[in-house]
Amino acid sequence: MLVILMDDQIISPQQVCQTCLMADGSGQPRWRHGQLGCGHPLGKPASHQAEQYECQMGFRIANIQ
Repeated sequence: MLVILMDDQIISPQQVCQTCLMADGSGQPRWRHGQLGCGHPLGKPASHQAEQYECQMGFRIANIQ
């Protein structure tokens, strides 16, 4: 499940991505084959951390299993 990380909040991508030009047709982040197509990875996560990405709009997105 993808979530957007803010300073002190975890937000659903539906709240942010609906208006993003980089989102897919349903207003979700472009997630394909385990990679964020509308952003880039933020380095290797530690074993206890979720994978994190930065989207083109500057938001931090985490893939929580």
